[in-house]
Amino acid sequence: MMQPNSNELEQVVKIHKALGEQTRYKIIQILSGESNLCPADLESRLVTVALSTLSHHLKQLYDCGLLTSQKKGTYIYYSLNTETAQKFVPYLLNK
Repeated sequence: MMQPNSNELEQVVKIHKALGEQTRYKIIQILSGESNLCPADLESRLVTVALSTLSHHLKQLYDCGLLTSQKKGTYIYYSLNTETAQKFVPYLLNK
């Protein structure tokens, strides 16, 4: 197994810090099965998370590279960045 370079190592640490929080881990689990969800869709599936808190979690996951986003009108839709997940946390894709 190859050792990650310094940029990859930094990203690995960010990803694992992000996934260390239960709500963010649940978001990734949801998005690993379904893509292009807006925050309201995620909020209804998570039940106990307020939309303002959810935005914070989505930003953390986006910033570490686990999510992609696409703006359609006034809504932003999120999907799992499968390339990043496959490279750094492949167990998330195994169902």
